[in-house]
Amino acid sequence: MSIPSCIPLPTPYEMALWDQETISDFGLRQEVLMECAGRGCFDTLTEQFESLEGLRALVLAGSGNNGGDAFVIARLLADAGALVSVIHTGRKKRYRGAAATNLRLAQRMGLPMTYLSGPNLTEMTSELGTPDIIIDGLLGTGFTGELRGNAQHWINAINGLGQEAYVLAVDIPSGLNGENGRPQPVAVMADCTVTFHAPKLGLLMPGADVWTGEIIVHPIGIPGFIERSAPPTCALLTHGVGILAPLPDEAMHKGHAGHVLVMGGSPGLTGAPLLAALGALRAGAGLTTVACPRGLAMEIKAGVPEVMTLPLGKGDAWMAPMADDLLHHIAKFSALSLGPGIGRDERTLEFLDALLEQELPPLVLDADGLYWLAEQPELLGPNAPQTILTPHPGEMARLLGRSTADIQANRLQAAREAADTYGAITILKGAGTVIAQPGGQAWLSPFSSPNLAVAGSGDVLSGLLSAMLAQDLTPLEAACLGVYWHGLAGERLANDYPLRGNLAGDIALELPQTLEELIDADS
Repeated sequence: MSIPSCIPLPTPYEMALWDQETISDFGLRQEVLMECAGRGCFDTLTEQFESLEGLRALVLAGSGNNGGDAFVIARLLADAGALVSVIHTGRKKRYRGAAATNLRLAQRMGLPMTYLSGPNLTEMTSELGTPDIIIDGLLGTGFTGELRGNAQHWINAINGLGQEAYVLAVDIPSGLNGENGRPQPVAVMADCTVTFHAPKLGLLMPGADVWTGEIIVHPIGIPGFIERSAPPTCALLTHGVGILAPLPDEAMHKGHAGHVLVMGGSPGLTGAPLLAALGALRAGAGLTTVACPRGLAMEIKAGVPEVMTLPLGKGDAWMAPMADDLLHHIAKFSALSLGPGIGRDERTLEFLDALLEQELPPLVLDADGLYWLAEQPELLGPNAPQTILTPHPGEMARLLGRSTADIQANRLQAAREAADTYGAITILKGAGTVIAQPGGQAWLSPFSSPNLAVAGSGDVLSGLLSAMLAQDLTPLEAACLGVYWHGLAGERLANDYPLRGNLAGDIALELPQTLEELIDADS
């Protein structure tokens, strides 16, 4: 399924395939692509500096095509009057193809070129003077594994010199993994990364901005049909998802906007289902009901007057017979939010098992609902294809039997694995939230808002997602729109709460105004 207006995030492997098809099948010469890449970097420098005349530029060229791009930049800088010094890490006779061509062009311009074979980049550059500009063309997106040999010394030297210079990384900062965005174990700290055709996946992973600086995407001539014939397996959400939002019309009534049922609450945890219900209402659900043990109904009803309650059983615990009671009412609900505050009493699993063996409306499984799913992986039964899972990293660790640290180190992989394991759309919450569907396709949220890192934020998201399901969005559409909407609300709250201090209820209250911004941007 296509989500509108997303930005493709190719892996280095996917990008290499596009490059190769452009050259071999389409017939665009590699020299043309390299010239466009180099000129894109040069254009960025002309925008950054009022004049390049007389500036000292240190150009570091690796032994591959990234080095070829650097040779192009060196030539253009020299032509603009910069004082250029080129240091290359490959022997001249080892360069091939377009990189060799651009090496020869740089030589014909008489540029000073030095071969760097040892670790002492700092000593070598001390003879050249303090640079104003550093071009990092050492390692491209094809770099994998740990830095070997002298490369780590070179990168440390660049970072030392870069404290007083403008550092531009060619396509990706050297040492940064192009798929997961982590240094291996160090990377160039760039002021700007000019990446070609599309941002590489690793550049947008949480934490990568420390190394990338500003990211500028520059086209180099790869035809759109080549990208469309082999789309990447990951994309970045944008304001364009706002087109998915259900909009009101003059003739609508509350029934047209769906009826959300929140199933949750247990002793000491009655706030969670209320926050989910509030999230659903603020996201436009026409009606919202909280189903809960009868002993908690009065407490929940007193919380939000607009929320109805459906008391079940007797006492304050979830029990298997409640499932039959609930199923008598299920037909009037459009979507479900299952889990907020539902608790970990072992009898709750019996209730969930009895309920989920029946085919239900689309649902969001959150909080302790995920705890019980980890205990019983087949719990979703026939409902998996219409379910959205919303784990935070700790909950994901239980779902996959891993450590939280491992989940955080491989967030994209974890979300994809959970989606395949449980057969459901999966949202891995946290900075740079990941959405994955079974089969491997994934989407990233651009938001990393500290204002969302508050108790109850996930409950609000659960209600928001349920409201979208209740208004006939598919689970994938609801997940992508809901995550972006929720994240944007967090960004907006930073204006009023720059040092945090907002509550989860404030996130819900921000949703209507945030939707207006989304709709205005889309129109």
